[in-house]
Amino acid sequence: MNTVQLECFVTVAEHLNFSKASKVLKITQPAVSHQIHNLEEELEVKLFHRTSRNVTLTQEGLLFLADAHLILKTALSAKERLGRNERLISFELGCHNHMELNLLPPVLEQLAKEFPLLRPSIHQIPFPSIFNMVENSQITATLGTKNNQRSSSLFFQKLSLAPMACICSPEHPLAQHSSLTTKQLSGNFIGCSPRQIPDSVFAVQNQVFLNLSPEQRLMTEGIDEALALVKAQMGYTLYFDIPPARESGVCYIPVTDLPKISFGIYYRDDHKHPVLKRFLNLISQYLSEQC
Repeated sequence: MNTVQLECFVTVAEHLNFSKASKVLKITQPAVSHQIHNLEEELEVKLFHRTSRNVTLTQEGLLFLADAHLILKTALSAKERLGRNERLISFELGCHNHMELNLLPPVLEQLAKEFPLLRPSIHQIPFPSIFNMVENSQITATLGTKNNQRSSSLFFQKLSLAPMACICSPEHPLAQHSSLTTKQLSGNFIGCSPRQIPDSVFAVQNQVFLNLSPEQRLMTEGIDEALALVKAQMGYTLYFDIPPARESGVCYIPVTDLPKISFGIYYRDDHKHPVLKRFLNLISQYLSEQC
């Protein structure tokens, strides 16, 4: 597979006409057909339905079109970077859910002002494997709680000691309280899979979950899904609370007799990334101002 084949495929897919594609590409129509044929042989699928009257994409062609665009875009981007004297700075960041994702925009905005060549990429991965990606230098740093992993190869910088909160809709009976204890919690409870939340949070959720009758229990994959059910007024959930990461449209009520969670950022302690140190300073400053 090469870029000439992909350019021919994308151009034919856009025009659904081999003659028009050959004019755009400035090569002969048989040459376009030859490139498409070779690509189909390599992929072992038919990309187009061709008749004497029209050309249409097959189902496989439709699926491959997005991939072809992405490959061509990546190749073009690499060529442009190599052709310039300036050096772009890639910065791979990880997070587990949308709440953590909410913390990054204001920090990256300031970081981009200081490093105009910065090109950040954010990976939202709910599973513990995200820490392996940091260890293997696939990701520069990732947000997480202190007990998410115990590998000695990663350094943890605490950003906040976050209280556990009851998260419910404004219409929920618990929303009238300014603070709660576990004894005051009532109603349907929405729990999360232990694979997608920190162990310390799951321990709290599981304690509440086991004390409820089956009809009061709802289970979801992660906190994003749980919040969707909270907004649908199907119950409440428990999760640690960091004010700038809060989801809109729900209430956060501190549960005073639950332990606080140490939240921060993991990175390789021997990492020499050109902007990592500044990023750590900025996100630490941002959370200390907002919390």
